[in-house]
Amino acid sequence: MDLSQVLQVVLRTDPGMVRGHNEDSVWADGALGMAILADGMGGYNAGEVASGMATTLLSTELGRLFAETPPYRLDAAGQPYARSALAAEIAKANGAIFQSAQSQPQYAGMGTTLVAAVFYDNRLMVAHIGDSRLYRQRGESFGPITRDHSLLQEQLDSGLITPEEAKLSHNKNLVTRALGIEAAVEPEIRDFDVLPGDIYLLCSDGLNDMVSDEDISATLTSMGANLELAGDQLIQMANDNGGRDNVSVILVKVLGAFPAPHGWWEQFLAWLK
Repeated sequence: MDLSQVLQVVLRTDPGMVRGHNEDSVWADGALGMAILADGMGGYNAGEVASGMATTLLSTELGRLFAETPPYRLDAAGQPYARSALAAEIAKANGAIFQSAQSQPQYAGMGTTLVAAVFYDNRLMVAHIGDSRLYRQRGESFGPITRDHSLLQEQLDSGLITPEEAKLSHNKNLVTRALGIEAAVEPEIRDFDVLPGDIYLLCSDGLNDMVSDEDISATLTSMGANLELAGDQLIQMANDNGGRDNVSVILVKVLGAFPAPHGWWEQFLAWLK
């Protein structure tokens, strides 16, 4: 199903004002309804190798799988195929990054965060690992729909620190889950409804550590009609506020409904296309 008529997609990535090179990797295809963002970590250039492997492997394999079996097709357990495909391909990507790190000394200890989005049947399947986020702007409501896998988030959840203290914490970059660090990793995979007019933002922590949620929301509200300009503005704001890390954003604006062909006749017509 070609979703390019109902999903507008904008990608931006920038090394920031401090880092010498960019370890973020972004990929998106509006026609396929997929977006992937990874924020690498490791020694010299190993982080960008890990994030690049993650986006390349996942985009290639998921694109191939969804061409054969649509993401909305239900499996024997009544779950959309998007869920099992994401879980399986993330496991494979994790193994590939882990093996590269184990076998090549220059890549030892490399890993990456991940946030991957699949749009299908007026829904969104999200898989994430680490502290890269996916936000949703719906009308005047804005906030993350992923929850960081980080020490800071665990401290917040347990009540050890307040949200105000979290903004000043030195533990912002300590993730508790990452792709490629261990032989196996469990992604968090969730499903959400999608409405026309929604704007979705995938970002590395180089954005949300530098720019408040309130300012991100204000930018999307004021510039949502021009998604290209909104993407440029978010990067500029992060850099204006210090740009201490690489900063990457993927914006997806939903222009209309995209129901899947559920009846046999609609499925037949979709197959003919």
